[in-house]
Amino acid sequence: MTATLERGDRRTLLKRMADASEPYLYSAPALILIVAVMLVPLTLGISYAFRDIQLLNPFSGGFIGLDHFKVLSQDADFYRALKNTLWWTGASVVLQFTFGLILALLLDKPFYGRGLAQALVFLPWAVPSFLAGLNWAWLFNPVIGPLPHWLFSMGVLSEPNNILSDPSLAMWGPIIANVWWGIPFFAITLLAALQAIPRDLYEAAAIDGAGPFQRFWSITLPFLAPTMAITILLRTVWISNFADLIIVMTNGGPADRTQIVASYIFTQAFRRLDFGYASAIALVLLVLLMAYSMLIVLLRQTLLNKD
Repeated sequence: MTATLERGDRRTLLKRMADASEPYLYSAPALILIVAVMLVPLTLGISYAFRDIQLLNPFSGGFIGLDHFKVLSQDADFYRALKNTLWWTGASVVLQFTFGLILALLLDKPFYGRGLAQALVFLPWAVPSFLAGLNWAWLFNPVIGPLPHWLFSMGVLSEPNNILSDPSLAMWGPIIANVWWGIPFFAITLLAALQAIPRDLYEAAAIDGAGPFQRFWSITLPFLAPTMAITILLRTVWISNFADLIIVMTNGGPADRTQIVASYIFTQAFRRLDFGYASAIALVLLVLLMAYSMLIVLLRQTLLNKD
């Protein structure tokens, strides 16, 4: 009798364990895929930062500890690339967000052909980044492109030169291309958030005498705030890691004036074939972006708790 009760308790325990583990078994394929595709390469890349990995050196591969980071702390090219990254990311995000919000507000109003206009606004986002960079490089070329001649006619340039070869103006070329390419992301996401705002609120505010600016400040912005926070966070991280346009348009030149951290990693890894040093730079960039992301998330949580 006692043995029967023990077997029954054992079966009950096993059934409870099976029920508890069932959700994890369903998610196991996805977890295995994430580990195989993301965590394993990430761990391997982080390990490279502490090893001497040079493809042209058959004797490399040994553990060197923090030597890469000691060299990096004295690397003037890295600090220049970090400064350029702040300028590249800040200008791109601010301009993309500003124009994207303006487009979203315009597309939120009903007008004839709005569906077609929305499709056209989304078109730059569908263009491959390599092709976008190549097209903009051609547009800035005074031999085959119109932009230098237009800027000269408007008095912006003293002569129709290629701004991509001017150290003081070169960064504006990739920034303009990036703004054109990235505006649809903000326009579409903010438009979706705008269309989710109840129209009754605007009607009630108009009846109370609120003007367009007051309605925008009191209704639109508070409802858009969560979407704005997450989109700005995502675009900042993406643009900081986005070197396609710079590599295609300027290759980091002239005189490293457009070299950002992401393109500097590319240069170290695939041109100098020093994967260890490139991994150390990438690890520093990862830590900086994680700190920025945590700061934005904490700031957002603080604002939500105040509300």
